[in-house]
Amino acid sequence: MKINAIEVAPGRGPELEERFARRAAEVESMPGFLGFELLRPIEGETRYFVYTRWESEEAFRAWVESPEFTRGHAQAARDSGGAVAHGSALLGFEVVQRVEGTVAMTDPPTPS
Repeated sequence: MKINAIEVAPGRGPELEERFARRAAEVESMPGFLGFELLRPIEGETRYFVYTRWESEEAFRAWVESPEFTRGHAQAARDSGGAVAHGSALLGFEVVQRVEGTVAMTDPPTPS
């Protein structure tokens, strides 16, 4: 699992969310991709977290080194007037336990 902790410029969170929504199909088609979530900060945190799950480290590396990854990041910056992030940190984890419920979330909650 990979988590990209992104420092977003004040007031530009909605733009970041829109960019990710437009590019979701690019990562979905990658071999080894298992899932993705964009986490919006609400309490005690200002960074957005991009949480992705991959079958292997090799599958993740193939995505990062792919033309789709490069093109998507470059296109997002051109279309929307530059970068919305001013820093990030990539964190890697190995899942040692997972518990899942039976209710699926299809739409994110409205921010309070």
